[in-house]
Amino acid sequence: MVKYILKKLLYMIVTLWIIMTATFFMMNMIPGDPMQNGTKVLPEAVAKNLEKKWGLDKPITERYARYIKNFLKGDLGESYTTPGLTANEVIASRLPASLRLGLQAVIVGLVLGLLIGILAALRRNTWVDFLAIFLAIVGVSVPSFVFAALLQKSLGGSFFPIVGWVTKGMGLPEQFRVTALPTLSAAIGGMATYSRFMRSSVLDVLSNDYILTARSKGLSEGEILRRHVLRNSITPIISIVAPQVAGIVTGSFVIERIFSIPGLGRYYVDSVNGRDYPMIMATTIFFSAIFIVSIVVMDILYALVDPRVRRNLIK
Repeated sequence: MVKYILKKLLYMIVTLWIIMTATFFMMNMIPGDPMQNGTKVLPEAVAKNLEKKWGLDKPITERYARYIKNFLKGDLGESYTTPGLTANEVIASRLPASLRLGLQAVIVGLVLGLLIGILAALRRNTWVDFLAIFLAIVGVSVPSFVFAALLQKSLGGSFFPIVGWVTKGMGLPEQFRVTALPTLSAAIGGMATYSRFMRSSVLDVLSNDYILTARSKGLSEGEILRRHVLRNSITPIISIVAPQVAGIVTGSFVIERIFSIPGLGRYYVDSVNGRDYPMIMATTIFFSAIFIVSIVVMDILYALVDPRVRRNLIK
């Protein structure tokens, strides 16, 4: 098991290095000058000094080596558009909002999705099942920003604010009001995914012989559901929870922009539009690291939960 974990960690480091290298070279090969971009027009002397300060006058290979060296020291660079503001400070200040939105969305989507999936499987071929399938199809097919706009139109403006986020000193009731709509908007896609997988998993478990044996022993349906069905059907869900967590945390920039949430995803889009190379690199690496770590944790948890996988690893 230790060997398996070490191998996964090595793969994680190599994958992150590949993403970092590919992003660096592709970003620097895009035509244009980050010093003279859009409405930002600097005097030539000032632009030259800034290029020398940030090493933009050096060959790309030398800049890459310099970036790797600084990265290993924990220095992710300084913003081109806002001199003096470092990527480390941006991540530290904006991550809490994105992290809270992502975790709340995952929890809401997971709880509702599992409940809907279980009910649909236990009430197969009834209106409950058909309604669950319909909701799953809609949730997967319709983009999250459409749900966000619909929720703003239907529920926003009275009890739930249309835009905004949690501020310091805000009480729990007010925090719920502010975060409810963006959380629900981000959770709908995951809820649809979890419900589909859970329904299929529960139906697969119910078709096994040991369920028939449990019923022949006189166990009630509640005991069968608790002791056999849930335990065995929840295992495959682990394989999709971790990527969903990473996907919502790193991919919520649309929701953040719609609801004016000061998160990291929104800043990432602004950095791309402003050709702010250090910020693009820092946020890309950070998002990639979250996604890769989530997948590695999922693989390890899967091995811990499923004895069959653990036995194969020992062999």
